[in-house]
Amino acid sequence: MKSKLKKGLVWGIIGAVFYFLLSYHIVFIGSNIRLLKKSHLTLEYTIFSTQGKTNESILRVDDLRRDGIGQLLVDAGKMSQEELEMLLDRYEE
Repeated sequence: MKSKLKKGLVWGIIGAVFYFLLSYHIVFIGSNIRLLKKSHLTLEYTIFSTQGKTNESILRVDDLRRDGIGQLLVDAGKMSQEELEMLLDRYEE
């Protein structure tokens, strides 16, 4: 009985971790780690680093842009609200 309970607990933890990875982007902004809720379950861009990328190239990724990475960059001080609005206008056309 204990063996089945342990096995069930381990599989439950593995399932919870996998669901977390499907549900959130883990974004590295400098030395900070931020979580960004995904709009749909996927493994694409689960781990994303902004290092060495321009704000424009980051916002060029549709999934990240739709999920709100622009506001995350504004909150982190990587871009201004005006720059975000300008770049979002460019991609909404």
